[in-house]
Amino acid sequence: MSRLQALCSGLPLRPLPENRGRRAGVPHAPVRTPGLSPAEEQLALRNALRYFPPDTQELLAPEFARELRLYGHIYMYRFCPDIEMKAYPVEQYPCRTRAAAAIMHMIMNNLDPAVAQFPQELVTYGGNGQVFSNWAQFWLTMSYLSQMTEEQTLVMYSGHPLGLFPSSPGAPRLVITNGMVIPNYSSRMEYEKLFAMGVTMYGQMTAGSYCYIGPQGIVHGTVLTVLNAGRRYLGVQDLAGKVFVTSGLGGMSGAQAKAAVIVGCIGVIAEVDGAALMKRHKQGWLMEVTDSLDRCIERLREARKRKEALSLGYHGNVVDLWERLVRELDTTGELLVDLGSDQTSCHNPFNGGYYPVQLGFAEAQSLMASDPAAFKALVQESLRRHVSAINRLAQENFFFWDYGNAFLLEAQRAGADVGKTGANRTEFRYPSYVQHIMGDIFSQGFGPFRWVCTSGDPQDLVVTDQLAMSVLEEAIAGGAAPVSTCSVPPCPGPSASPCHSCSRPSVGPSVDTDSESGCGAAVRGQHPLDPGGLPAPAGGGLPGQDPVLGPERPCGHRCGLQPSHRPWEDQALLQHCHAEDKVDRVLPGAGGGTLGHAGKGTGGPEPRPPRRKRHRQPV
Repeated sequence: MSRLQALCSGLPLRPLPENRGRRAGVPHAPVRTPGLSPAEEQLALRNALRYFPPDTQELLAPEFARELRLYGHIYMYRFCPDIEMKAYPVEQYPCRTRAAAAIMHMIMNNLDPAVAQFPQELVTYGGNGQVFSNWAQFWLTMSYLSQMTEEQTLVMYSGHPLGLFPSSPGAPRLVITNGMVIPNYSSRMEYEKLFAMGVTMYGQMTAGSYCYIGPQGIVHGTVLTVLNAGRRYLGVQDLAGKVFVTSGLGGMSGAQAKAAVIVGCIGVIAEVDGAALMKRHKQGWLMEVTDSLDRCIERLREARKRKEALSLGYHGNVVDLWERLVRELDTTGELLVDLGSDQTSCHNPFNGGYYPVQLGFAEAQSLMASDPAAFKALVQESLRRHVSAINRLAQENFFFWDYGNAFLLEAQRAGADVGKTGANRTEFRYPSYVQHIMGDIFSQGFGPFRWVCTSGDPQDLVVTDQLAMSVLEEAIAGGAAPVSTCSVPPCPGPSASPCHSCSRPSVGPSVDTDSESGCGAAVRGQHPLDPGGLPAPAGGGLPGQDPVLGPERPCGHRCGLQPSHRPWEDQALLQHCHAEDKVDRVLPGAGGGTLGHAGKGTGGPEPRPPRRKRHRQPV
């Protein structure tokens, strides 16, 4: 039996695999502090054990209880597969349908240590963007996918595979819900409890829907953001010599470094996590690295004078960087920064999304677990200092925008001076990137179209990139003014320039364009000109439109789960889709569809007011 075949044979129970615990050499998620009561701890344990036959539970129960006590969640480290986790060429998966093999390809891509933020905790990006809640769910899902036919649909419920259901060849092969929690129970504290008990899961935008393609999924949108920030705020078309300061070199924020170079400016990006910073540097997303503020300022000045395109990673806290820029301004009169933003994971500020300036990285992780209240106080103090420095620079010719990551929201809660004079509490003195920049692009029908080359052949990326470029060029030549405006500079990819190559061979790029061009590229990608056809299909993805999700939001049946109340909505939504026969009609011809919380950074657990029921026309 091949290793991939073994991966599809269900939970390994006879015999049980050796429990090797957390592995060294890979980053691990911060310890969670759900604050479960003794009764809730027992409930979490029962929910985890439901995947296993009774004769194994005596051994597994104390092991899972220990994980819950030490890490705040039951990840089931014993069942972390031995196989090298990566996206294998699609033809190697033992499946009955190519669509299922492509889904397996993408699941393993999301958990690849070269891709995932915390691979053993099944977190792809964003600090808490889960692929699954535990490793048992991974094994069961892979088994179901290997059995699936063209007349079945796999239904996923916050990481839990409900099973294979009869459908039709034109229906999706996969339907997913993630994190659909009833608003009255969607506080951060309540979510932590529900996740620890194994009844809901935050999948971010693309982690729990198995379509994550790393920073290349957002790099074109980031290029357009920085480029149009220069046009709007600085009144320039050429950003040479301009300085953009921000934070974050993670799965999404890592695109900032490449985008700065593509538009020709100097990008200085602070990152406290050395592993994340070096990952981007080794993958070619980041040109230079320093842990010295003196060297950072010196290099910034050099690049500014020479007008060179540069991405410089500062290994340290972004608050230190902002305060140093203020000190340079106050002592020399020189404003060294033109544009600024922030991409710390402030949707999760007290569990690793934001690190306080007062502590080193390791110290912060320790305090986060041992004294959450003290850690929260330091985070909020750091946010106040963070905003104070930005406010000082903004008194000069410097412009800052919020990147949809809840930074201004959390700063406001911390008591920072982010309010807009004469406005209500949901309006801030600094705009969001959608409000001032990308909103104009979205209003023209533009959004992200992404694709994945399932063959694993780098040449397929070149072919599909050229196909997409040809579609955009034809649209521009045909007089499509919005395409011309919003596609400059062109989508970076393997064919654009070797120094701008953004993609891994197992995945693919993303381009922001209109629906006609995006669909045209998708059709052409499925039927490339012979003889230069693709050896394996390229899967296209259309994420939920950004402006109606996280960045702009204002500030029954239980699958064997038995908590005292049932505030999650995943099951109700799934039942609604099936009861009204919506799946075939809402997503005709799609390989998969996801119903999820509003992701995109600000979509973390947050109470929302109830929405009125709308009368909908038949689909």
